[in-house]
Amino acid sequence: MKKKFLFLLLLLILGMINVFCQNNTLQPGSAITEKFSPERLNRIDKQVEQYIDSGWVKGVDAFIARNGKIVYYKAFGMADAEKNIPMKTDAIFRIASQTKAITSVAVMMLFEEGKFLLDDPISKYIPSFAHPKVLVEFNPKDSSYTTIVAKREVTIRDLLTHTSGVDYAQIGSDKMNAIYAKAGIYLGFVSDKLLLADAINKLGTLPLVHQPGEQFTYSLGIDVLGYLVEKVTGKSLDRFFKERIFQPLGMNDTYFYLPKAKYSRLVAVYRPDTQQHLVKWDKTTFQGVSADYPLVNGTYYSGGAGLSSTIKDYAIFLQMLLNKGVYNGHRLLARHTVELMTMNQIGNLTMFDGQNKFGLGFGVTTKAGQAALGQTEGSFSWAGFYGTEYWADPKEHLVCLFFAQEFPYPHAELNEKFVAMVYAALNN
Repeated sequence: MKKKFLFLLLLLILGMINVFCQNNTLQPGSAITEKFSPERLNRIDKQVEQYIDSGWVKGVDAFIARNGKIVYYKAFGMADAEKNIPMKTDAIFRIASQTKAITSVAVMMLFEEGKFLLDDPISKYIPSFAHPKVLVEFNPKDSSYTTIVAKREVTIRDLLTHTSGVDYAQIGSDKMNAIYAKAGIYLGFVSDKLLLADAINKLGTLPLVHQPGEQFTYSLGIDVLGYLVEKVTGKSLDRFFKERIFQPLGMNDTYFYLPKAKYSRLVAVYRPDTQQHLVKWDKTTFQGVSADYPLVNGTYYSGGAGLSSTIKDYAIFLQMLLNKGVYNGHRLLARHTVELMTMNQIGNLTMFDGQNKFGLGFGVTTKAGQAALGQTEGSFSWAGFYGTEYWADPKEHLVCLFFAQEFPYPHAELNEKFVAMVYAALNN
């Protein structure tokens, strides 16, 4: 009798473990069960197809999960129209600035391990950032400038929140674009044999565009933190991501530089020509950037922009965060750490839109921001240079992604329409 009881107890425990694993990983689900209207979800199909038929976008992947159940997972159009390759749900996209959230998670994992505090000066770990100076006057004729001493040092928290005063190379202010170009600082899409360490050590010697903590300026700060990960762990950022994040989560299609066996799955990048017809990127599209950077055996691991991934891989990453740091039995972060990352960390400052806030790696929707498209207050989100976008909604238990590959992207309102149509499809 006792053996039978122990056997039944063991079965019960194994069953509970199995249920737990299923409940915290993405699984196929029913739109109706998860309180979506199938008819309203079909509106997304029609909208995307209209944009493809109009020649405004070549191809798209779209994904919606609620309560960990996948209710919408579709590919539209072409991954490479010239080669007649249709878009598939396992297509690989350049996710660019979506890399930032992954680097931010890596930083917070090390924070949990006591490697540093968020308000530590970054110069404690990267000495070139000691004694920072702030830009005062800039001469566009020769990119010379004058500076004043910063009021305080740049902290790790400043870098995570884009309030450090570091600017962005190539897409930042004109004056800092020129200063960075003269110093050989890059956006992050690098195909040359360069090292992150060299760039970041040089960046630390250059002026800040404003006093630390006083403004929100989208920046290379997350690239700096990628180098922090390397300095603290003694591993390349590529290796740390693979061992500590990608392998535990099962993100098997996410890389800085793709293995040759997966080259054919990389989606082509398009741009509008002078007649607004979509043509493939070439070397004239964006000075100093090649769209072929994922297809080389590179060495520059840009924590702010370097990764390529699939829509499903990134959905797994977001589901881990919705699960408060755990996925498939692997805990990457504590619940409190995820809460820290997804709360307002910039006080009275706002992002570009003047409404929403920023956490530690994510934009955070405010009540005022919710009024725009219906995205729930407390949702966290970001996007990528080439037309990829994501958000996770803790209140509605949603993970949503919409991936395109186009820059410039004149019809980026399609991404916003996707947001509105997702919430319009909810039945509860």
